Amino acid sequence: MQLNPSLNQRESVSLTTDYTSSPSPEEGETDTKTTVETKRTQNTASTIPESSVPLKRVNSQAQQKSEELRELLLSYSHGRQLVILQDFPDPDALSSAWTYQLIAQQYDIKCDIIYAGTLSHQENIALVRLTDLPAQRWTLPTLKSKDLSSYQGFVLIDNQGTTSQLMPVVEQAGVPLLVVIDHHNLQGDFKCEFVDIRPSIRATATILTQYLQTGLLPLDSSISQHVKCATALMHGLHSDTNRLMQAKEDDFMAAAYLSRFYDAQILKAILQANRSKRVMDVIERSLKNRIVQNNFSIAGVGYLRYDDRDAIPQAADFLVTEENVHTAVVYGIVHDEDNELEVVIGSLRTTKLTLDPDEFIKEAFGQDSSGRFFGGGRTGAGGFEIPMGFLSGSNENSSYVKMKWEVFDSQIKQKLLKLVNPKDNPI
Repeated sequence: MQLNPSLNQRESVSLTTDYTSSPSPEEGETDTKTTVETKRTQNTASTIPESSVPLKRVNSQAQQKSEELRELLLSYSHGRQLVILQDFPDPDALSSAWTYQLIAQQYDIKCDIIYAGTLSHQENIALVRLTDLPAQRWTLPTLKSKDLSSYQGFVLIDNQGTTSQLMPVVEQAGVPLLVVIDHHNLQGDFKCEFVDIRPSIRATATILTQYLQTGLLPLDSSISQHVKCATALMHGLHSDTNRLMQAKEDDFMAAAYLSRFYDAQILKAILQANRSKRVMDVIERSLKNRIVQNNFSIAGVGYLRYDDRDAIPQAADFLVTEENVHTAVVYGIVHDEDNELEVVIGSLRTTKLTLDPDEFIKEAFGQDSSGRFFGGGRTGAGGFEIPMGFLSGSNENSSYVKMKWEVFDSQIKQKLLKLVNPKDNPI
């Protein structure tokens, strides 16, 4: 299996996606940066915090990226930015976006955190409610009604634009992409001013925490908003590292730093949020419909309401715990009756160390006509989202609806089983 496109196709920014230490700055670089920063902040020096806090236990790459981000924020001070999350944001995305917003505020930049889908996972709902996390749902009609000319640019956090239906509208409005911060593997080509993509790190929350450690925003345990944000980041770390069991050194160091600020009682309440009956029904459906081949459990769960989309990854989390199963894939057709929108959503969970979810999903489902992959992943988990195009939309004819599901169900199983049971070199 091979991944593409090549990193060499990138333009306008220098991507660092291997994790050797970054080289030391060239002689004179500090003087040059100081000159640039002085020019950019003639009237705002007193309101923008210095980033000269001593760096402890933060690697040179994190330090370099923090400095690059600080320079960008300085150049866009007193402006406004859109922070776009995936349609169904998870704790890692929500907490990281909030942290970026708070950092940007230090430079008098106002950020609107938006997503197009819904919060359906019980922990995500609890996270937003208990911390007052300022993410907003903007549907396509909502976005189209906004005057986007007031935004200097948009930011992608914990995604690369392939999982948000808002992207075409924002791009069509001419809003430039400024920042991409993510821990997933590279999903395609894009141009922007700042990129920090580090797949070796298990959570985007770790990357944002490193920015905090370098002094972009010194946390203060006496400030309630800082405590709640630290709690959200800890939840993001906990979620994307499978309760820290898949964490690496950077993730552990980030958690150690956050441990000085987070609220353990709020985090406990988030983690103990109860599953809804509808989620339990989807898990039951996945158990009933699953097929197990070559230690893979594959289950189609039929149609789901848009608000129940997060039941799919929870069903995958459950199926992968079955004896003699190392990988679970659960998928269904998620439909939004109000907008007559239908999309195939799927989640993968694996405990097999030699299986790369990102590579597996990309090879199984490929790319669309514009070269964007239908899905991807990270260590232990992945997901895919396939628009249904012309076939999308509700239909009162039950036999037609059943036939449509059977077609998509058969096609997805066929693509997955080609990799699960290949003629040569089975996974």
